[in-house]
Amino acid sequence: MTGYGLTECVDAAVRAYLAERPEATVVALDEGLGTGFWRLDNGRLYWLSVLPEEAAAVRRMLLPDTARRHTLAREPAGREWPAAVPGTSRGVVVIAAGVLRRLPLPAGRALLAACAARFPDGALVFDALPRRAAALVAGRPGLVPGYVRRPAPGRHRPPVPRALRPRVYEVRFAAGPASVPEGERPRRGGSGAGDGGRNPAARRTHCR
Repeated sequence: MTGYGLTECVDAAVRAYLAERPEATVVALDEGLGTGFWRLDNGRLYWLSVLPEEAAAVRRMLLPDTARRHTLAREPAGREWPAAVPGTSRGVVVIAAGVLRRLPLPAGRALLAACAARFPDGALVFDALPRRAAALVAGRPGLVPGYVRRPAPGRHRPPVPRALRPRVYEVRFAAGPASVPEGERPRRGGSGAGDGGRNPAARRTHCR
């Protein structure tokens, strides 16, 4: 994750999901000592930090678990942790900031597939370069990343070439076969991947 603007976009996508499912579980992959819980807490969500064993021990020591905030010692890039996520019927949104960018493409696709299988009607928010985002979901029916617009660079931040600028994407996992209403289909020039807009999982959100 690079830049405050990307963090704002991730938060905006998670807030949009929580507006629909206020008691959802938010899974933050490899967040270290991140403060996302305090930025996004609506008083009803359940927060699960997934970290490697040593990092999980440090987080528990400095940020002890509470009734609605827990740390799980699992490999964030692995496919085992989804089975340990509770309360999936109330919705699950996974924050994978920086995670999918570090993984080889096959491993990223495997993680995406594990989440889709475990969290129907859930969502995954991640950052990636546009071509990689398209490659992650290419050939997977029902998955097209909805682009979350990034705020314009501040006065003191030099512009980054568009091709080298990571963007934040949100993928919704379909609960079942359904068509997308016309207004929710990805627009031309959006993700550019998948099934041409006939996608029950796609959703577009925007930073305010």
